[in-house]
Amino acid sequence: MQSTPRVLVVGGGLAGLVAARHLAGGGVTVSLLERRDTVGGRVQTIERDGFRFDRGFQVLFTAYPAVQRELDLEALDLRAFAPGATIARPGHRSTLSDPLREPRAALSTLFNPDITVGDKRRVLSLWRELRGRERDPDAVFAADRDDDSTIDQFLRDRGFSDRFRERFVAPFYGGITLDRSLSTSSRVFEYTFAALASGSTAVPAAGMGAIPAQLTDRARAAGATIETGCEVDAIEHRQRDGAVTVSLDDSHSDGGTTDRDVDAVVVAADPPAAQSLTGVSTIPTEGRASTTQYYRLSGRTTLDTGRRLLLNVSDDGPVHVAPHSEVAPEYAPPDETLLSATYLGHREESDQELADRTQAALESWYPERAVGELEPVHTDRIEFAQFAQPPGVYERLPDVRDPEGPVYLAGDYTRWSSIQGAMESGRQAARAVLEDLSR
Repeated sequence: MQSTPRVLVVGGGLAGLVAARHLAGGGVTVSLLERRDTVGGRVQTIERDGFRFDRGFQVLFTAYPAVQRELDLEALDLRAFAPGATIARPGHRSTLSDPLREPRAALSTLFNPDITVGDKRRVLSLWRELRGRERDPDAVFAADRDDDSTIDQFLRDRGFSDRFRERFVAPFYGGITLDRSLSTSSRVFEYTFAALASGSTAVPAAGMGAIPAQLTDRARAAGATIETGCEVDAIEHRQRDGAVTVSLDDSHSDGGTTDRDVDAVVVAADPPAAQSLTGVSTIPTEGRASTTQYYRLSGRTTLDTGRRLLLNVSDDGPVHVAPHSEVAPEYAPPDETLLSATYLGHREESDQELADRTQAALESWYPERAVGELEPVHTDRIEFAQFAQPPGVYERLPDVRDPEGPVYLAGDYTRWSSIQGAMESGRQAARAVLEDLSR
């Protein structure tokens, strides 16, 4: 009688959790090993003193196909940002929104002095051009496309003004790509622009950590086992019988090493760890860094953004400020306000120095009123927030089957850097494992 195949998933981020669920649903015995005490990878939420702090500034694009397929969005109890943004510079703020989705902001958008009339027409034309692309990310990020360029060049080719690129796109997409220079691949712009136009940008009421929590429940319900505090040291493909030996560091318990023999392994660790475990050199390990700092304001203070991001026109200071408790009141205790500011790259300043820079920026944007004293309550300094995505990068990304033997890759670095890329990669890795085991 043939035994049920055994598969290990190494890494409990979104990709690993999705892979574990689909593998268990495919009838194999699955254990997921996560070296930390909690799953979620880069998607985490810390709760402290009545506040909720996501790990860095993170949002969920509801139009992503993988999000709609893998998550119960209603159960996540989403809180949506308003479309568009508030453009901020010293002594001035203006609103840019989608008048079709938010008619109340139509006049302020129409007469926005930071965006030319021609640019507003070009935005409408671009929406018509890119509409529907959010449904087919594989086509947008296909490796055989020969029209990849930077975001900046993509917009220049369509006639967008310097003012539009500098005052809106640079800070807005600086927050998405962690690259204010707009040197990221234009495919990221194409796809996310379409997703933003057709869906919402939201966070769960309980924080972004509710996403891996739900994926964990779904994986366990399908039959997967989730083990935390398990660090994998090595993966060896045995040529003689085709099996795989996974070595785990058990030094926290008995000071030794435990080996597990399985039929296949899905490596869903972060890019540096995945490259070290598999030896696949095409896994991208050049990352973009960011720092997000959260601030408490006593009282329900509003920045009058209408649940929109505040975009910093200047490249000095944070790229944006987010009104978290205005979007999701559950992120703060009653009668408290929670804001965050995101800075790009590695920051040498102390937490207080960053808070002082954010305070100065807000006071310059709101000269007509007292903003209140920002109290920094949490800071995330993330060295590898996402992998770099210059033009041409998608031709060089690894395939899920690139490792030797029955070892597979699952991570956004096999697709593109996003929640969509991570979740879809997990599904594709599980599909590859099940196909190969069925032979």
